[in-house]
Amino acid sequence: MTEQTAMTGSKPFSAYERMIAWRYLRARRKETFISVIAGFSFTGIMLGVATLIIVMAVMNGFRSELLTRILGINGHLIMQPIDRPLDDYDAVIKRVDGVSGVSFAIPVVEGQVLAKGTVGAGTGALVRGLREEDIAKLKLVATNVRQGTFEGFNTAGGVAIGTRMAENLGLGLGDRLTLISPDGDVTPLGMAPRVKSYPVTAIFEIGMSEYDASIVIMPLEEAQLYFNQEGKVQSLEIFADNPDNIDALKKPVEDAAQRALMLTDWRQRNQTFFSALQVERNVMFMILTLIVLVAALNIISGLIMLVKDKGHDIAILRTMGATRNSILRIFLMTGAAIGVTGTLAGVVLGVVVCLNVERIREFFSWLSGTTLFNPELYFLSTLPAKMDFNETFSVILMALVLSFLATLFPAWRAAKLDPVEALRYE
Repeated sequence: MTEQTAMTGSKPFSAYERMIAWRYLRARRKETFISVIAGFSFTGIMLGVATLIIVMAVMNGFRSELLTRILGINGHLIMQPIDRPLDDYDAVIKRVDGVSGVSFAIPVVEGQVLAKGTVGAGTGALVRGLREEDIAKLKLVATNVRQGTFEGFNTAGGVAIGTRMAENLGLGLGDRLTLISPDGDVTPLGMAPRVKSYPVTAIFEIGMSEYDASIVIMPLEEAQLYFNQEGKVQSLEIFADNPDNIDALKKPVEDAAQRALMLTDWRQRNQTFFSALQVERNVMFMILTLIVLVAALNIISGLIMLVKDKGHDIAILRTMGATRNSILRIFLMTGAAIGVTGTLAGVVLGVVVCLNVERIREFFSWLSGTTLFNPELYFLSTLPAKMDFNETFSVILMALVLSFLATLFPAWRAAKLDPVEALRYE
């Protein structure tokens, strides 16, 4: 079979069309500038796809880690009394624990205080009164004790603090932490602040700087005495098996409580924070998509110049029997090859960076001599990355679609040339 017969009778995307498309991608001495544009297009798509995958993975990891830590120490559903103090909390907890979907419920006494150690002027702190058996249920706290222990916590007469608070106040195990509360004893001269010191019996590290620097865990009975809440608690914190399905638990919990109460879930308490994260994530996706769009525009300019440079070749192919559709497919494959290979390279680069993002952060911190991703600003002590399959697939699909669309106009323009007009490009 002759070459002309192969051209006129071959199927779409045949071997000869792929061969010609591949030849147009290869650099020749007089086509260096076109090859440079193709290289920039490839690099732009690769970096754009990789950047999108990395940024989205880091933002997903950031949200997931924050959510894990926030829900690991705070209840998914907060129950607070309305008509009378919560002095029958043991009975209420027993009934609530029987609700399907409830993992466990714990009583909590909370209060704001000024904490002072051996150094510094002191810092604001949140005292959380918890029982030892309830702390054991909070795996995020119980499994992240850096010094000391929670064993015998109910009767030890001490408190547990975070690593950052211990560092800021110069405290270690056995040192005394002084707590000052404005809600003290009533005297003839007015309300006197309550001042009391406690030995540090445990130091924990949750991994969220805000919690590690501000939370003081105190035995429940001691917290009741300190905040004048003898025999009662301020709230019950309910932990659900599925925090995302918390709305379905509200009515059963209300019925089980058998009293007037106010319920607040974790989404209401952190709505502003997580809404801001979601808005930032969407805006970053839109901005970074422009990188891929710019790279796709480079494909258009490169292919237009290639069509102009290959005008004589197009005329020869047409006279040998190549159809307009065949020319169209050749240039489609030429441009699509840049987009597909750039996208695949970007995916590989993005995955590699996501798997080693913390090591990369440490390297650049060492290289620059500064702390990148400072936990005091970003809450978390490490840089997280969590790739989502649907998101990654969306990025790949978006890059491929943009790359394909970028090839349509130059390929259509090449197919529209007839042999006589094509010779003018020579």
